[in-house]
Amino acid sequence: MGALGRALLWLQLCAMTRAAYKLWVPNTNFEVTTNWSQNRTPCAGAAVVFPADKMVSVLVREGHSISDMLLPRDGEFVLDSGAGFGAADSGRDPDCGAAAPALFLDPDRFSWHDPRLWRSGGAARGLFSVDAERVPCRHDDVVFPPDASFRVGLGPGVGPVRVRSVWALGQTFTRDEDLAAFLASPAGRLRFHGPGALSVGAEACADPSGCVCGNAEVQPWICAALLRPLGGRCPPAACRDALRPEGQCCDLCGAIVSLTHGPTFDIERYRTRLLRGFLPQYQGLQMAVSKVPRQNAGAEADTEIQVVLAETGPGGTGGAGRLARALLADVAEHGEGLGVLFAAVRESGAPVGDGSAAGLEGSGMRAGLAGGVAAGLLLLLLALLAGALLLRGARSFRWSRRDEAAPAPFVAPLGFSNPVFDVAGSVEPPSAPQVENSSVSRSYFVNPLFAEAEA
Repeated sequence: MGALGRALLWLQLCAMTRAAYKLWVPNTNFEVTTNWSQNRTPCAGAAVVFPADKMVSVLVREGHSISDMLLPRDGEFVLDSGAGFGAADSGRDPDCGAAAPALFLDPDRFSWHDPRLWRSGGAARGLFSVDAERVPCRHDDVVFPPDASFRVGLGPGVGPVRVRSVWALGQTFTRDEDLAAFLASPAGRLRFHGPGALSVGAEACADPSGCVCGNAEVQPWICAALLRPLGGRCPPAACRDALRPEGQCCDLCGAIVSLTHGPTFDIERYRTRLLRGFLPQYQGLQMAVSKVPRQNAGAEADTEIQVVLAETGPGGTGGAGRLARALLADVAEHGEGLGVLFAAVRESGAPVGDGSAAGLEGSGMRAGLAGGVAAGLLLLLLALLAGALLLRGARSFRWSRRDEAAPAPFVAPLGFSNPVFDVAGSVEPPSAPQVENSSVSRSYFVNPLFAEAEA
C-alpha cells in the first residue's frame, strides 16, 4: 500500500472513532508557482537559487533544464519517477527574456499557528470554525500531505503543541517517544523547525457534548499569524456593536447563541439539527458550533456551547438575528429533549451607514450651533419616545414544568446590557495583535425547563 493509500486508511479510522482531523495545506514542491519569486516556476535555462541559510525538502515531479543552481545549507530533493535536472541545451526560454534568477521563497514562512494553512476534514457547507479552532486542537488527528514535501514552524515555544496523533511520511505517531525520535532525525529536522515542541497522545474527544479545543494559550500567536498580511490589525466590522466570539481574532456581524447543556446533550446531533433544519432557511449566513470556556466566572458550569451565526453578505441582512431568535424558540419548545438547560443570545447592531443617526450628526456639524441644538433636541425627543415605546411594549414570560405546580410569577426583561459580555479576553503577549473589542450587544434569555408562556 502506497503512502496515499495509508493516508486514506488513516482518515477512515479517524472517522470511525469520531476523531476530528486537520489537513496541512501548503507544500514546498518544486512545481508549485507560489513557492517561487515572480509567482512562476523557473524557465528553461534559468538559474535557480535556494535560500543559502535554510533547510528544506523539495519534491520534484518533472524534468527541468537549468543553467546553474545555488543549493541551501541543508536539504534534499525527492525525485518522482522521471524527474530530475539537466543542463540547458538551447539557451533560455524566449518567453522568459533575460530574467533574474528564479528565487525559491523562504521555506520557514509556514507556521503551525496560521489558521489559513489548515483544512478541517469533513467540513460541511455553511459551517466554519472560529480562528482558534482552525488550528489543530488537542483532540485532533493531524495529517500532512503524503504526496508533497513540506516544512512547518512549530512556533515560539510557549508550551508544547499537543494533538492526538500525527501522520507524516507514511507513519502514524501516537506516542511521544516515537515522535521525538522522528523529529530528531534528518527527515524530521527538514520538515519541522523552531523552538516549539510537538507532543502527541491525547485521547479522542469521548464526550458527546463536545470538548474544548485547548488553544486559548496560543491564541495570541494564532491571531498574530492570521493578521500578519493585514499589518496586525483587524479590518473594521461592517456593523455597529460588532461581536467577538470566544476563539475569534476579530469582531464580526451576526449573533451568538450560548447554551448551557445537561448530560444528555449531543453536540453532533445538535449541529446536524441546525444545519439541516434551520440554516438553509436563511441566506448569507455561516454557522460555527463548538464547546468553549464560559466567560462568566460566577456560573455553575465552566463550559458552554457557542453557536456563532455570522453574516457573510455585504451590509448584512439581519438573518443572523432572526435565526438566533428561532433557535431560542426551538430551545423553549424542545430544550428538554435536546439536553439544553438554558439559552442566551447576543446580536450585533445595524450595518454601518444604515439609519439616520450618522446623517443627523453630520448635518448638525455643518449647520453650526443652531443646527446642532435643533438636532440635539430632536435626538433627545426621539430617545424619550423610543424609551416609552420600549417600556410599553416590554413583555414578560413565565414558564413552568408540566409536572410541577407553577411557581410565583417572575418578570424578566426581554433584554438587558450585561457587562460580562464586554470584557476582553485574556491578556495577550506583546507579539499578539491588540484589537479593542467594544461590543455593546443586545441579550435575550430563555429557559427551556419552563414550557408555558404567560398570556
